Amino acid sequence: MRYLIPLLFLAAPALADLPVVEGATARQSGSGWTFSVTVRHADTGWEHYADGWKVFAEDGTELGYRELLHPHENEQPFTRSLGGVTIPDGTARVLIRAHDNVHGWGEDFVLDLPQ
Repeated sequence: MRYLIPLLFLAAPALADLPVVEGATARQSGSGWTFSVTVRHADTGWEHYADGWKVFAEDGTELGYRELLHPHENEQPFTRSLGGVTIPDGTARVLIRAHDNVHGWGEDFVLDLPQ
């Protein structure tokens, strides 16, 4: 057991480097839904940066993907939008998850859709 505790501390920095969705909005338009998502991540340049985010239905179905094409080391947090997302009828909420090019996917952000 005493060997397990130091291993837990080794894992903690990797978790701290995951991108975080700090907020999001959604609005319905004629061509679907537009999402504006605010992401925070300790981008350090091309070697480690938040490189995208996805919108998911609660059942895990991917509904939309916004690729982020460059680091934002001097712009934190930052907000980017994605339009034309098709949301199935009856969907009341979605999950949004950001990704970085080193550690992968962060935690889900739950967004209740306006009715």
